[in-house]
Amino acid sequence: MNKDIGPEHRQALRHYLERGKNEGRATAVRPGASSRDGKRTAVVRPLIEGQKAKFAIVIHVFYHDLWSDFKARLLDLDIEFDLFVTATFDPSETDEMFANIRATFPSARCFELHNHGRDIFPFVYLANSSVLDGYSAICKFHTKKSPHRTDGEKWRDHLISGLLDGQNTSLITDAFLADETAGFLVADGQHFTETRWWGSNFERTKAMLARVEVPITEKGISFPAGSIYWLKPEILSMIKGMRLTEDDFEYELGQVDGTLAHAFERGVGFLATNGGQTTRQTSEIMSRPVADPLPLPEFTSCFYLPQFHPTEMNDKWWGKGFTEWTSTVAAKPQYKTHQQPVLPADLGFYDLRLPSVMGQQAELAKDAGIDAFCVYHYWFDRTRILETPMNNLLNTPEIDFPFYLCWANESWRRNWDGLSGEILLDQSYGEGFEERLVEDSLPYMRDARYQRPNGRDPRFVIYRPEDMPNPAQNVCLMRQAWRDSGIGEVELGAVRFHISADQSVAEDVFDFWIEMPPHGMVVEKDLIEIDSLDSEYSGSFSGLIYSYNGVIENSAKKSYVRGLPANTIAGVMPSWDNTARRGAAAHMAYGANPQSFDRWLKSIRAHRLEGSYRNELFINAWNEWAENATLEPSKHYGSAYLETAKRNIKPRSLG
Repeated sequence: MNKDIGPEHRQALRHYLERGKNEGRATAVRPGASSRDGKRTAVVRPLIEGQKAKFAIVIHVFYHDLWSDFKARLLDLDIEFDLFVTATFDPSETDEMFANIRATFPSARCFELHNHGRDIFPFVYLANSSVLDGYSAICKFHTKKSPHRTDGEKWRDHLISGLLDGQNTSLITDAFLADETAGFLVADGQHFTETRWWGSNFERTKAMLARVEVPITEKGISFPAGSIYWLKPEILSMIKGMRLTEDDFEYELGQVDGTLAHAFERGVGFLATNGGQTTRQTSEIMSRPVADPLPLPEFTSCFYLPQFHPTEMNDKWWGKGFTEWTSTVAAKPQYKTHQQPVLPADLGFYDLRLPSVMGQQAELAKDAGIDAFCVYHYWFDRTRILETPMNNLLNTPEIDFPFYLCWANESWRRNWDGLSGEILLDQSYGEGFEERLVEDSLPYMRDARYQRPNGRDPRFVIYRPEDMPNPAQNVCLMRQAWRDSGIGEVELGAVRFHISADQSVAEDVFDFWIEMPPHGMVVEKDLIEIDSLDSEYSGSFSGLIYSYNGVIENSAKKSYVRGLPANTIAGVMPSWDNTARRGAAAHMAYGANPQSFDRWLKSIRAHRLEGSYRNELFINAWNEWAENATLEPSKHYGSAYLETAKRNIKPRSLG
């Protein structure tokens, strides 16, 4: 019943006497006390997107006698909303109340849930079901009586009126949506910041937020008190990412503190803080001037891997049927809250030999505002590998897949990092390789979908320019070969990483450079010891863990930016963790989640975009599943990373 208590507390009675009693810990199970005998929690089915209103209102009704007051309040609103009502079962009242609700609001969706976690678990349950996805904002409140207060009814009215104020509600919601710094909106006086409000909930809150890699300290707190608030969809995605279930919440026994519900109330504020947001109060948000919008990228690209299909060579090297998915699904967590394996959601374990899959990917990217895929091109002089997806695409002109090529010119090695280990496929750079590479690129460049970001010249990227025997001469020969072929001028770029002082390439050899996080952005102060993340760590880990938030800060530092070529495209990564490839020797960014990714994108827009080559943005990557650098929908966060990109590349109108 108290699953957060670690194995070090083996004496249950002692723990209860010394700590648990003061925390209001549950001491007895009362089966059947909160729901129909044998009734399972219902499965919630999401609404079809086109049927949704702009807003959702979620109400948990524990005190059934308060519904009539809420009904009058809802009928007076000047916004369109979908209504969701949860309630614990009362044999004499619940069915009648649900019938009353549906009579007034025919489209309302009503759910009977167990009496776990008070109003918190029912909201988490709806969030996890994805039924609340797709709304511009969600309002959450409940039948708060506060019997410990003599002014309980007046206080409840204040809490709810600050959010739902009759014919003024649209003014409140417009102000909330216009303020990008607002993650939550509460009534006046309900934004709590003093550390005395921690109570006995710090350790429980810390453990809960570790599920989404949001670090906290006991010295800071900021949360929407009372669990009555408006919240943004980006907060909802983080709540879903915590993967809390009914079994995580305690039975309701009148606990006054120390439960997961209490921890959740305090913890959600950190979800906003992690994304550079805060909790706003009604009078505050109504008087805040609308900030000037941050600039948007002129062109956004994502690195794209064509690896997701079997090949004869991979069968030989790694075993029959091997694809990138083989490593991805086999990843093992290296500590208790390590988010591995990372698995796909909407698109499933796709096979890129099917051009229709690439069409689906392109639709998702286009909706998020992404302009092009920078597709890795595996050409080893006279040998090609992983070419089937792109060749099939050339034969399927109806698939709208905007792309350009990046020559991945590193030797293939057995340990995956391209730097050491047994060579499987060598990059030889034989005499005349420049003309042969250009010849191989021509069918793609002549395709109507091949991208020309400057509106004139096809773009081509070289992954490791320093590996070429004479980069300046090699590039010069390539440019001439494209001219001779009839293509004309090519906008030629290079990826900037792994370049040491003795391998430097003159900046003016290329038209532009691509910044590729995390390479070059991690410094010693960002390193994290694994035992600080998990006291039960086994000791086999030999890799590197660093702070994702530290990388965000580093990318905006003037000292770092001064070291980049002037013609560099600013880059970001949604996350990074190559456990699937390197196991216990993995490198991983701790603290990566959709909210911190949002904060990085806003930092780039504010501090780096103006100096970025042609105001462009580069994302590493679209589908690097084995290194957990992907925008595609995942089991953990759904489409939250794509929605984050969309807010910063192609923001929706508030209308």
